[in-house]
Amino acid sequence: MSITCEQLIQRHEQSWQQAIIHPFLKECQSGKIKPQQFNTWLIQDYLFVVEFTRFQAKVLANAPVEHFDLILAGLGAIKDELNWFQQKAAERELNLNTPKQQTCQAYCQYLEQLSNMSYPIQAMALWAIELAYNQAWQQPGEMVAPYHEFAQRWGNPDFTEYVKLLEKQADEVLADTDQEMDQHIASAFIKIANLEKDFWQMAYQGNS
Repeated sequence: MSITCEQLIQRHEQSWQQAIIHPFLKECQSGKIKPQQFNTWLIQDYLFVVEFTRFQAKVLANAPVEHFDLILAGLGAIKDELNWFQQKAAERELNLNTPKQQTCQAYCQYLEQLSNMSYPIQAMALWAIELAYNQAWQQPGEMVAPYHEFAQRWGNPDFTEYVKLLEKQADEVLADTDQEMDQHIASAFIKIANLEKDFWQMAYQGNS
């Protein structure tokens, strides 16, 4: 038995669609999102990316040597992304030293769990998390200012290509999995999709 990234999306299409299509994104596209809601998301996403950086470093520690280049490139890019988040927060006069909301905390805790799982699951998770942003910020269509900058960051062609390469690497290691491992992989994929959906919704649940 083996499974591919594409098959995961096909078999769990409803969960995946909920992860990448949300009113938050549509309201960014139209400009109707309330600044407080967007700021709530921005702060919490920064806090998530800090922990995602740690997760990506742990994926590197478990990866085969031939996967190093792409993961290292991702780590280099994520440092730039953290700096960019800090710049955006400063422009909006936001305090990034803010406690994680429950949804963000749950996602970060799941990243910790993933850090202790086998490399095939980690490779799939890295791809799925990045793909969720890549597709979510593309699917509403062109966004109005100032949100078009955010859509461009995760929806640009270079990031799309990076995600495709992550998929290729994940498929390489998924090709050798057995039925039991495939079940764990599917469960992790669904968990990530559900957490992504909840993360968008979190913008409506708290103050910035």
